[in-house]
Amino acid sequence: MVTFLVGIVLLIVGYFTYGKFVEKVFGVKEDRATPAFTQADEVDYVPMNTKKNSLIQLLNIAGVGPIFGPIMGALYGPVAFIWIVVGAIFAGAVHDYLTGMISIRNRGAHLPELAGQYLGKIMKHVVNAFAVLLLLLVGTVFVTAPAGLLYNLMNGWMGMGLILAAIFIYYILATLLPIDKIIGRVYPLFGLLLIISAVGVGAGMVITGADIPELTLTNLHPDNVPIFPLLFLTISCGALSGFHATQTPIISRTTESEKQGRKIFYGMMIAEGVIAMIWAAAGMALFNGPVGLNELLAAGGPAMVVSEASTMLLGAIGGTLAILGVIILPITSGDTAFRSARMIIADYFKMGQSKILSRLWIALPLFILSYGLTKIDFTLLWRYFSWANQTTAVIALFVGAMYLYIAKKNYWISLIPGIFMLYTTMVYILNAPIGFRLDMGIAYIGATVITITLVATFFVAANKARADQIPLEEDVSGWSPSVARL
Repeated sequence: MVTFLVGIVLLIVGYFTYGKFVEKVFGVKEDRATPAFTQADEVDYVPMNTKKNSLIQLLNIAGVGPIFGPIMGALYGPVAFIWIVVGAIFAGAVHDYLTGMISIRNRGAHLPELAGQYLGKIMKHVVNAFAVLLLLLVGTVFVTAPAGLLYNLMNGWMGMGLILAAIFIYYILATLLPIDKIIGRVYPLFGLLLIISAVGVGAGMVITGADIPELTLTNLHPDNVPIFPLLFLTISCGALSGFHATQTPIISRTTESEKQGRKIFYGMMIAEGVIAMIWAAAGMALFNGPVGLNELLAAGGPAMVVSEASTMLLGAIGGTLAILGVIILPITSGDTAFRSARMIIADYFKMGQSKILSRLWIALPLFILSYGLTKIDFTLLWRYFSWANQTTAVIALFVGAMYLYIAKKNYWISLIPGIFMLYTTMVYILNAPIGFRLDMGIAYIGATVITITLVATFFVAANKARADQIPLEEDVSGWSPSVARL
């Protein structure tokens, strides 16, 4: 249990130390106007306070990823704790903070717009298609996962089809209505339930003295379990997730001051890391090791693990509340996945979103496509989601590195994790059954060549961008709160 507790302490310390360092590197301008005021439209650009934005951000980014991913990652043993802690502090939280803050500096722009601005016009089109595909996968995964949990919780008395329909109806409303009408009102309450459920499971393990395995030199690399690259894609949310790059611009459009960014973007990623630690520990400690966990996963997937762990630690009533907290996670990320997809498409085609019919024309085709994807096997969807997710993280980290390079600041804080994940995703897709199915040795060589080539290309483009003095932020000179309120 010492490894588990030390890991959580390190995450918290990381927020107050490395988080502050990253904030200093970026260079916050506390008095600079944010898009919530300069672009106010009472639909997507709506000023909200720090507490509300923080809880919404946490729910936006914390889907089933920081629960299902760490549960499956628990099969690797305590080494999973290392990736969650190191990944969250030095990769995931940096990724989220830079994406959110650069978006604030650019009218609340989404990742495709930022990629076009800092990585070239071609990347704008590529990332736009890639981001929409990722969000469709996320939205679909976050329909089927909570539907399965609800079906099990109600012992099947409500049909799966009816549950799916109810979730889709909620998603449609949350996607179309102004952000402060549903999301801004219910997310803070849901956020409290999420925190209570996670703390309940974590405290339950501590109080009962659960046998959470310690990290040792002998289990640092489990026998017959290849850690690289699978561990780094299995545990994505909770350590590093490209999905977050599609969500942070939603809150960058409601943030009132740049000074709030560290708490909202960096801090909520650390909170997600704590949630991931708790569920990874539960997976390792409660089911008689990897063999028992594997059997439970084979019988009912991560959803059954959640149900069994919650009931075991908290009893029938407490366990039900904990399961409800877990159900809320994917639902409150699925709705913003579709909302983000709607906003990205609207930005790409320069379609105003003040009228609900304009939002409807974009949203309906997304929901029709997503419903079709629910017919595909969840496990297969998750594999494609994992790769697409981490590839998106690579793009976002390189955007952050380019921004800092042009600004002549410490770009290595973003480029180093970007390079690592670029190599990881390339090895995976070259070797994986859903990819090119190459021998692992060839995959390593191919990934090395691709990584070196792309990093060299980055520096060539970065030097050119710095020489051309690519603008880093929108011009808000002449703006004042009194003008914004007219």
